[in-house]
Amino acid sequence: MLLTPKDDVEAVKILSESIDKIKNEISKTIIGQDQIINDLLISLFAKGNCLLIGVPGLAKTLLIKTLAEVLDLKFNRIQFTPDLMPSDITGTEIIEDDSTSKKKQFRYIEGPIFANIILADEINRTPPKTQSALLEAMQEHKVTSAGVTRNLEEPFFVLATQNPIEQEGTYPLPEAQLDRFMFNLWLDYPSFNEEIEIIKTTTSDYKPKLNKLLNADNIIYFQELVKRVPVADNVIEYAVKFVNQTRPSISNNNFVKEKVSWGAGPRASQYLIMAAKTKAIFDGRFTPNIDDVKYFLVPVLRHRIIPNFSAEAEGINSVDIIKKLSEEI
Repeated sequence: MLLTPKDDVEAVKILSESIDKIKNEISKTIIGQDQIINDLLISLFAKGNCLLIGVPGLAKTLLIKTLAEVLDLKFNRIQFTPDLMPSDITGTEIIEDDSTSKKKQFRYIEGPIFANIILADEINRTPPKTQSALLEAMQEHKVTSAGVTRNLEEPFFVLATQNPIEQEGTYPLPEAQLDRFMFNLWLDYPSFNEEIEIIKTTTSDYKPKLNKLLNADNIIYFQELVKRVPVADNVIEYAVKFVNQTRPSISNNNFVKEKVSWGAGPRASQYLIMAAKTKAIFDGRFTPNIDDVKYFLVPVLRHRIIPNFSAEAEGINSVDIIKKLSEEI
């Protein structure tokens, strides 16, 4: 399916209508989790990546597989384990005989990173050396192996998952890698009625037929559309001001100075604006407002603000700091 809007106004309308259809299609398989689905779609169309934290059994893999199927994108799942090597992700070279010359030659075997949507399952179960194999891919959409740089397929989206309750034998993600994730999303348990519906559908022979609503070319087009969305200066100033106030070295907020060790960097401001622009289009609007920025303060800043020992001793986390700041700014 190739969508050819005559102008950006029509493109905004088409994308807004398509998002509603995509959500309805995903709901055939995924019960509830409307907020998570919406944020995943916003991250994808804003060319970001997501870190999804949730206990086992909440259908994280099924969610991302369903998303890939509805958008007609190639999907790969990588199970991160302590013995996983970087070449297991990016690919490796093997020696084989050339059938024509009868000489041995190297042939590159692509790793699972060569797909549109990557599920990096339990990313904190592998050592930092292997975790870093994702850094270049997430930021540059390229991988370098055996001295050769190869471009990844577009669109490219990484959803990494973590289990919040089992930390033994894990390797916390370094701040440099955490900063590559646009959103840090927390997946909660379904409601009572949602869980009843989940049990009904998963314990029967019900197999929904999913329709493909967009394709890679459509998504690339809409990602470029998001970049063209104009943003008022006061909206940008609000985002930058908020991010600045998370930094204890320059903040004039006493709570931040007392409770924060490190604040968010400029990438946080960029992601707040990109997320706000995407949300505006999803809602059928042509420019974001300050409320759109406020909507994403927690998912964008949660993993970028590092509370100090004093805050941790009092049970104050980064979300508490964000909420405190949002009341004052």
